[in-house]
Amino acid sequence: MKILLVYPKYPDTFWGFKYALKFISKKASFPPLGLLTMAAMLPAEWEKRLVDINVNPLKDQDLLWADYVFISAMSIQKESVKTVISRCKALGVKIVAGGPLFTSIPEEFEGDVDHLVLNEAEITLPPFLDDLKNGRLKHLYTSGQRADMRDTPLPLWELANFKKYASMNIQYSRGCPFDCEFCNITALYGRVPRTKEKEQVAAEMENLYLHGWKGSLFFVDDNFIGNKAKLKKEILPAIIEWMEKRNHPFTLFTEVSINLSDDEELIHMMVQAGFDTVFIGIETPNEESLAECGKLQNKNRDLIACVKKIQRSGLEVQAGFIVGFDKDPASIFEQLIVFIQKSGIATAMVGLLNAPRGTKLYHRLKKEGRLLSAISGDNTDFSINFKSKMNHEALISGYRKVVHTIYSPKHYYARVKKFLKEYKPTQAKTFHFKFSRLEAGFKSIFRLGIIGRERIYYWKLFFWSLFRRPRLFPLAITLAIYGFHFRKIFKHRLPGLQ
Repeated sequence: MKILLVYPKYPDTFWGFKYALKFISKKASFPPLGLLTMAAMLPAEWEKRLVDINVNPLKDQDLLWADYVFISAMSIQKESVKTVISRCKALGVKIVAGGPLFTSIPEEFEGDVDHLVLNEAEITLPPFLDDLKNGRLKHLYTSGQRADMRDTPLPLWELANFKKYASMNIQYSRGCPFDCEFCNITALYGRVPRTKEKEQVAAEMENLYLHGWKGSLFFVDDNFIGNKAKLKKEILPAIIEWMEKRNHPFTLFTEVSINLSDDEELIHMMVQAGFDTVFIGIETPNEESLAECGKLQNKNRDLIACVKKIQRSGLEVQAGFIVGFDKDPASIFEQLIVFIQKSGIATAMVGLLNAPRGTKLYHRLKKEGRLLSAISGDNTDFSINFKSKMNHEALISGYRKVVHTIYSPKHYYARVKKFLKEYKPTQAKTFHFKFSRLEAGFKSIFRLGIIGRERIYYWKLFFWSLFRRPRLFPLAITLAIYGFHFRKIFKHRLPGLQ
């Protein structure tokens, strides 16, 4: 049996880092972890190939080689998915589809996809394989059962070309203990975090290391600290031990909730383990909006103080913000700008509220008769799929103002400098020399320091960090490159943004 794994194109978005990746000659941020993990569940004797359209073109001969094409995707990849399906159908190649996009809206692919293997592959793939073996395949395989992650195999990393990616990825847990109204994570994976064992985590890190990877490693968990007790007692000690044994070949980052700031021991252990960056969903500084969306873990706390505590402990904070809540006041846009600038969060992703299928927000708005259309999957493209309480024109205008302000060179570079003043990495955390970092540095000098309109801000940061924060100089240049990427993403959407 010949299996072609196809990962559709990820469009140019905030998190795609398309323009930043060019500075280090990489094609994509991460390989398709879900497909590579699923591939390990297929019979070992089958032939398998991966085509990640983000790094290599999908050719007709690739499709014609395969007995089955397996596709997995997120909602933001929907247009690319349609193109892949159309090409498969034209060539008569059978399609097996799964992952978040197909699980959320399977009805949209009726008649286009031969077999839908939905939900979690550990549960639904085995019956598909049994039916395939016995010649009795069905169209739909689905289950409400949650997978035991102790059964999840090591990904087939040999299918991926490491040279094409900026970072590798690993999954420790699924699910989140919180239940924010706009988030579909609990609908997909539940509220009780399910985790791998410490031996599995160490084995996955060792597997990546033996495949030759050194550098960035992203724990893709939606909330890495969902089970704090196990993390502190078992997982982090195992990571620390492995990292020390292998002389710290990885720099780690992940997604957490703001209550990380309440646990100094946990922060210290994460830093000791090699984490240097965390993404946090802050969403809004408006207490009423936090209550509205059920983001209770963010309520009744000084969010800026929490961010600065984490920064001073040795973790860079990246964050997500949302405008468009029913309780947002007219002043929310200015409040958000002030908050972001004071926090020193350089990588601040501000998006418009949307209601993904399956979320509490989706069901509430449907009941209220306020749903308008399907979501694009990109909450920064100025689209919204429901009728907002705030005047639509005022909402879009305010959102434009926020984005135009925080990504402008003046505000962005000021934020980077504020962060670098707060950031206190441990002495043990040193930057290992890498050619890609040197390459990025030279490219930044030309692109940002010579021909870039932001060059005055670039050189001020360049020399300030070089002489005042020399250990953080590579990070300063990295953040300058990120700023360039953010401005490029929004430039065609916001006339006047340099």
